[in-house]
Amino acid sequence: MRTLVSNSGWSELPPVPDMARIQCGRSHCQIEGTYVPVIDFTLAGGDHVYFGHHELLWMEPAISVKAMSMRGAWTRMRAGLPVVMSIATGPGRIAFSKDLPGEVIALPLDAGNAVDVREHVFLVATGQVGYDYTESGIWFVTGQGNDAKTHYPLGRFLDRFSAGSEPGLLILHAHGNAFVRTLAPGESICVKPTALLYKDPSVGMHLHLEYPSGTLRGWSTRLQNRYVWLTMKGPGRVAVQSAYEHFEDPREAITRFSGTRHAW
Repeated sequence: MRTLVSNSGWSELPPVPDMARIQCGRSHCQIEGTYVPVIDFTLAGGDHVYFGHHELLWMEPAISVKAMSMRGAWTRMRAGLPVVMSIATGPGRIAFSKDLPGEVIALPLDAGNAVDVREHVFLVATGQVGYDYTESGIWFVTGQGNDAKTHYPLGRFLDRFSAGSEPGLLILHAHGNAFVRTLAPGESICVKPTALLYKDPSVGMHLHLEYPSGTLRGWSTRLQNRYVWLTMKGPGRVAVQSAYEHFEDPREAITRFSGTRHAW
């Protein structure tokens, strides 16, 4: 199939067709439905997948489910990340759903490859895919002293998924439509922080703040119209979703931040 690319360089990730089947070694999964898709796995004996425990929809009694060992549980809880993730081992069938409208992204990972994923879009991954998390490095501080508060427009952490000696399958959930773009070395683009789905680890990023200028030049007006961006710099892939959560900007003066500031 020919890849269709917009004039601006974005490729739309086509929705997975209803009842599409994806083979994963001895196991396979089927994507069922289009509005609120369900991922229906048929696991071979000894094969396993892991997932956030809230995404489990149904399973057969033969499936064995146990808690997944997680490092930094207290840090994860404070950051709003799932503290409990689970492992399901076959043989048997088990299904998952994000319980939200959107698209399922089936992202194959070749052996030795990795991808960084924004918080709360992970759905399920096969056992060949390793999991860790890393600081996003995107933050700013308002106030000083005891009144200082740190804000994370992208979330404090990114999920990092990597395939070891064998390829694996990572499944994500996107709101609206999903688009991907491959940035050339040194090429940059600004995106809404909450619109980011995933990126290659080779893609750098930093916080970018803009204060629009105009006829009303008061500082309070500039704060009310501040733009909070995420600047992505290639090389590598960047994927975004067209429906995204709105970041609640505190509209207060920023005392420290992790990126660059720009007035226009």
